[in-house]
Amino acid sequence: MDKIEKLTSVTQFNSRRGQDTLHPLVNVLDQSKSIPIKAYRQLSEIYVIFLKDLRCEDFQYGRNQYDYQEETLLFIAPGQVFGFDLPGDVLVQPSGWALIFHPDFIKGTSLGRKMDEYGFFSYDVKEALHISKREREIVLECFKKIKEELERGIDKHSKNLIVSNIELFFNYCIRFYDRQFITREHINRDVLTSFENLLKEYFESGLPQTNGLPTVAYFAEKLNLSANYFGDLLKKETGKSALDYIQAKVIDLAKERIFDRSKSISEIAYEMGYKYPQHFTRLFKQRVGLSPLEYRLAN
Repeated sequence: MDKIEKLTSVTQFNSRRGQDTLHPLVNVLDQSKSIPIKAYRQLSEIYVIFLKDLRCEDFQYGRNQYDYQEETLLFIAPGQVFGFDLPGDVLVQPSGWALIFHPDFIKGTSLGRKMDEYGFFSYDVKEALHISKREREIVLECFKKIKEELERGIDKHSKNLIVSNIELFFNYCIRFYDRQFITREHINRDVLTSFENLLKEYFESGLPQTNGLPTVAYFAEKLNLSANYFGDLLKKETGKSALDYIQAKVIDLAKERIFDRSKSISEIAYEMGYKYPQHFTRLFKQRVGLSPLEYRLAN
């Protein structure tokens, strides 16, 4: 199915599910109270967070299909596509809960200024957050506080309280993702091993001379991960950012090549993927404390 609709407002999301709009820019829905919806895919212009509590086959996010297990959180940001890849006349019964809000709702707030810090909005669907029973209770506590504020009527305190509870929810999600990284250590170790092998293969090939230094996005794609998730995983496992890790590997490999006195420092820099040798020299001195030439002469 190729049809993609634009999801432009909270009201549109609500009305499609037969639910009331208590505020034009934000809502929390108990999806068990929604009517069946047509199985469209949608390009979102709002933030949508789903708490899925049932298996949900055929749901798509971007180009990926995901068969949700119980208790899963999925984060959708403006500019992302989600929905069902089914014939248009098929109806799907929504389940679980949904938090939706328009970007305008958080403009000028502390949350609006922090949204870029919540990297999980850029994770792929296969990197969704799987939560425990207790974590689900915490999520629902946040959702229900927002819902209570909406149902009691809007006053001068409402926006601050709703935004604060959304921010609290996101901060809990950071904690839950930290836990998920820890509980999947065996999977993470496999990723790190594969990353090390890819780094080695890259610099043993002719790719640095043609493509330059490898990027975080390059390795993330090779590992079938989003760049944000890969970077966060690496940070949790090694304490280094993905860029720091790559640069450290570049320096380690450069140290070995510097001992080949048949090559100039500039030639080694080009081999490592540097277009301008002075950039290589600057990084080497920052990391080693000596310039490449000083390091060669000292050994």
